Amino acid sequence: MNPVDAHDQALLDEVRPSEWRNPEPRSRYNLVVLGGGTAGLVSAAVAAGLGARVALVERDRLGGDCLNTGCVPSKALIRAGRLAVEAQRAAALAIPPGEAARPAFRAAMERMRKIRASIAPHDSARRFRDELGIDVFRGDGSFVASDTLEVAGARLRFRRAILATGARAAAPPIDGLAGAGFLTNETVFSLTANPGRLAVIGGGPIGCELAQTFARLGVAVTIFEVGAHLLEREDADAAAIVQRALLRDGVRLVLGCRIRSVARAAAAKLVHYESPEDGAGVVAVDEVLVAAGRAPNVEAIGLEAAGVAYHAGRGIEVDDRLRTTNPRIFAVGDCCMAWKFTHAADAAAKIAVQNALFFGRKKLSSLVMPWCTYTDPELAHVGISERDAAARGIALDTYTVALEANDRAVCDGEEDGFVRVHVRRGTDRVVGATVVASHGGEIVSLLTTAITARIGLGKLAATIFPYPTQSEAVKAVANAYLRTRLTPTLKRLLERFLSAMR
Repeated sequence: MNPVDAHDQALLDEVRPSEWRNPEPRSRYNLVVLGGGTAGLVSAAVAAGLGARVALVERDRLGGDCLNTGCVPSKALIRAGRLAVEAQRAAALAIPPGEAARPAFRAAMERMRKIRASIAPHDSARRFRDELGIDVFRGDGSFVASDTLEVAGARLRFRRAILATGARAAAPPIDGLAGAGFLTNETVFSLTANPGRLAVIGGGPIGCELAQTFARLGVAVTIFEVGAHLLEREDADAAAIVQRALLRDGVRLVLGCRIRSVARAAAAKLVHYESPEDGAGVVAVDEVLVAAGRAPNVEAIGLEAAGVAYHAGRGIEVDDRLRTTNPRIFAVGDCCMAWKFTHAADAAAKIAVQNALFFGRKKLSSLVMPWCTYTDPELAHVGISERDAAARGIALDTYTVALEANDRAVCDGEEDGFVRVHVRRGTDRVVGATVVASHGGEIVSLLTTAITARIGLGKLAATIFPYPTQSEAVKAVANAYLRTRLTPTLKRLLERFLSAMR
């Protein structure tokens, strides 16, 4: 067994032990959770911590997408790719490039597996059973009644249940794609050798992150995107910065395109497409990665027997308190929510547990939800955008500060970006923000706090930031707001006052 396989086996041994035995079910549970990803694990852990009798049901590995095929492996690879490109650009910082300038794909994938295996025990079945006192069941769970779930021949009766079945990569209806074979986020991290040439279908967050990272690790990458630019849901000028970064890293972009078919040809796969720029074209690749949306996991879990309404595309129907059409059953995470983020699943799970077990009245709509695309630079957002505000008839004042005016960004050679903050017109109340920066996900957290705690730009301007930091761009935005408060009349009065003091 080579080292890569050894790390994967360590993960499987910890998360899916071959000798696992399901416990004897209790007569009735306070809560049964179906799904062992972030939403399910948090739901089960919170409920058990509050004294509830909890059963957790998972058919595969605990940890879900986040640990196994999402956040953890992708961010481990992103770090390797970032270091590789920093080494290649070392001459710009007056440092001769060394061995690290040659990316080692296999070594990066092995490191990713080591990290994944090291984190796995936190989400393991053993921990949830032995430390948290949760009954963990392995197998395909399916409702057989409005208050009963069946798994591996055992029937679990419950007072309340939480559905946390997640979502999977959605394959677009492209002629020949299935026959040619393709990768998704669930399989791409199993690669051990450089695929050589990679086509990425989809220019959203997952597609952009993986395309840039694989390009930095020595793969020739082409992104096929139906839209006119990458990251369509983001501000156009913010997405343009990320787009330039991907081009700089050697990613080829085919925008505004329609993929006609994918076909095998000897050892290659041929992607036939049409685009405004190329007309009809074809690209030969070794692998195709599909990153074109997610489909909720709602099939074969007995939702009809439980009286839970759902839609194959949108997922499980829930109200603002995450209750399904069966008042005993709640749903959280990617199987029912528009926010398909680990931190969103975490926050929603806590709401669902309160509402399910303690007659809570918490609302999903009350959450202030940031998100971040972990390209380099990162593109982070929270609250409403100018496009949202226009659609809702909300008047905004907007302040934008370019990172080229930030001393730390200049020192770091990371000036391509900005901090943009929206406030309600005539006030300093922060209602939205977009950050494009090397560590934009860290900076947006400050602005998320400002929205949540109703901290205005005036107070941010009065806050002392350590110098030099890129987060000072937030204070620069706040100072820009203060300058607008200095009306011509007030400025004249201050000038007269100061003249009188001379």
